[in-house]
Amino acid sequence: MQTLHTTRQNGFTLVEVLVALLVLSIGLLGIGKLVLFSSRANDSAYMRSQATSLAYSLLDDMRANRATALSGIGYTGSASAATNPGAICTDASPCTSGTLLAQYDMWQWQRDMKAALGPSADGTVTTATVTDPVTGASNVTATITVQWDDTVAQRTFGAPAGTVVVTLETIL
Repeated sequence: MQTLHTTRQNGFTLVEVLVALLVLSIGLLGIGKLVLFSSRANDSAYMRSQATSLAYSLLDDMRANRATALSGIGYTGSASAATNPGAICTDASPCTSGTLLAQYDMWQWQRDMKAALGPSADGTVTTATVTDPVTGASNVTATITVQWDDTVAQRTFGAPAGTVVVTLETIL
């Protein structure tokens, strides 16, 4: 009687290797897309944090120069319209009036926004006198709006491209 010996092959066939490589490639493409999406989301969140921080910074400046801020002179309007009061306001020679300080604060705020949020960044400040319905007291509220172009992140999330706005409103 003759016995047949069958030998088993060890290892993988070329087809098995190609199928495994295809599955691995599809998985890596998915991970790459996830990393890209996460990176853009983090960038957008960072920009929102920067905008909020800049708004609070100007609000702190307004509270430090409260009399001028309450009068509505110097702090109202668009940051892009702010001009540097020149060499009047320096570390060695601080501003001599509240209005000059307000102009300097607005100019500095505009410069910081452009540096942190890009060249399209802008901000506005409005003040209004509002009567408190409970106490009847008159309060001055300040509304600070910061806007910038966040097109790259917005397109990633499926939203229409355009400007993102952060608004802060408080009583001075």
